Amino acid sequence: MKIIIGQPKLEQQLLQLEAELKQHPEADVLLFPEGYLNQNVEEASRLAAVYGTMIVSGHRRLDERPKDRSIIISKAGKTVLEKAKYTAAEVVKEQEWTISTLLCDELVLQGFRNENIGRVDMIMHSIGVGMFSEEQYTEWIEEARQMAIQNQCIVMGASHADGSYRDSEISIPIAYCIAPDGQVVLASRNDTRTRLIILDKRNPADLCHGVAGNDVNIEVIPLA
Repeated sequence: MKIIIGQPKLEQQLLQLEAELKQHPEADVLLFPEGYLNQNVEEASRLAAVYGTMIVSGHRRLDERPKDRSIIISKAGKTVLEKAKYTAAEVVKEQEWTISTLLCDELVLQGFRNENIGRVDMIMHSIGVGMFSEEQYTEWIEEARQMAIQNQCIVMGASHADGSYRDSEISIPIAYCIAPDGQVVLASRNDTRTRLIILDKRNPADLCHGVAGNDVNIEVIPLA
């Protein structure tokens, strides 16, 4: 499986999303930050279908609370997962990979609530804006690492390239990918290049039978 991790700037349209899809037609999945889609789910669905790429991101329903939602749009342009923030995890399947999501501070406030879904292969973490301190950056990478070990799955995430938390003068854009054994294969700070993650299960039969989830090759390719 080929996954693009993007760190766009905040915008009202989906220009950066379309640019990434156009530049990387080989991608199976595009991971973008929390809230990036704004109210543009219909347009994102159209683009997913046009380019044949699954989109994992977040959007907002401004008239509801909580307003933030995880969303996964299939390669056919259909919404296959939509989950309100701070609710239990849900999953979708793509190429025999079981994928779930986290939104921003769910990572530290509630962890991964998978009581109803069982084993997952991958948790995709859409983060809003950059970290407000070096301490937060370190904390979140370690929380994600422990989550990967506990669930024996890949955990990856990305924030926007800009924006700040409340009135913080510091914003550290973050992107990361952690293997099921806790190995940090990507930990990016203040480097907003797009990344291509290539995943290859060494023995799918073993993985399907619950053998420790580190039987996967993970390659990270920085892109200009």
